[in-house]
Amino acid sequence: MTSSLALRSQAETLATPLPALLAEAEHLAATVLLGDHGRRRAGTGDTFWQYRPAQPHDEARSIDWRRSARSDSNFVQDKEWQIAQSIILWADQSASMSFHSDDNPTKAARARTLALAMAILLIRGGERVGLTGLRLPPRRGEAQLMRMAELLSLDEGTDYGAPEAQGMLPHSRALFISDFLGDIAPVEDALLRAADRGVRGALLQVLDPQEEAFPFDGRTIFESMTGALEHETLKAGDLKKRYLERLAMRKDRLAHLARTTGWQFSTHHTGQSATNALLWLYGAMERHA
Repeated sequence: MTSSLALRSQAETLATPLPALLAEAEHLAATVLLGDHGRRRAGTGDTFWQYRPAQPHDEARSIDWRRSARSDSNFVQDKEWQIAQSIILWADQSASMSFHSDDNPTKAARARTLALAMAILLIRGGERVGLTGLRLPPRRGEAQLMRMAELLSLDEGTDYGAPEAQGMLPHSRALFISDFLGDIAPVEDALLRAADRGVRGALLQVLDPQEEAFPFDGRTIFESMTGALEHETLKAGDLKKRYLERLAMRKDRLAHLARTTGWQFSTHHTGQSATNALLWLYGAMERHA
């Protein structure tokens, strides 16, 4: 049995990143503070959109008992305003995102801060925000922000992350933030599935300045952040041209995917202002409102 002191120590260790992440996200959101000009819109009130099977997170009062009585399952009415004001976020939490050079923040820190800052702006503007993969269904409120910060503070053990289309409501909006340096197939699949559901959104690629410049020469050992992949070369400079070409191809592919699915795409460097990235994200979400 875990002692009370050990349990408290574990809890404090787990909670340590949360205040810092929340504080940074709050500060960043304040630079784009909407004040009384928030995103809250009149919408279409109680206009019926569709019935859907009830999920574990649905409250009993939201169940349509008349419709449910005609089936063995419970059903909930989705309202048009609920769909329009639901946004699903994904911030890559894989090992690849923990890379940083010089005094720049890690890609993970920047991605998580941007995601949470967007959630703050959206929720305080009247939106319902959640995370992909059914981890955190879209809701409003400060408790939702705290739970989101908790989940975004976790790390994943994989080298590269992939977005999930699961949990995205039809005709809602979504935001994916990653370096997008892993296998492109899962990204394509998620975007195509989202497009099939009428979901529109934005892709933000977060890169470290070294990943753009490739300032390596001579003997160099390239290793993935988990150590699972390794490549040693005596002439790193000879790889620069091919690397930059492949990076440009990846950006072109992401931009093409965004265009064909009705999404927005941009690249942000951790050496740049986070405020500019947040402004771009906010504008991208506005274009799909």
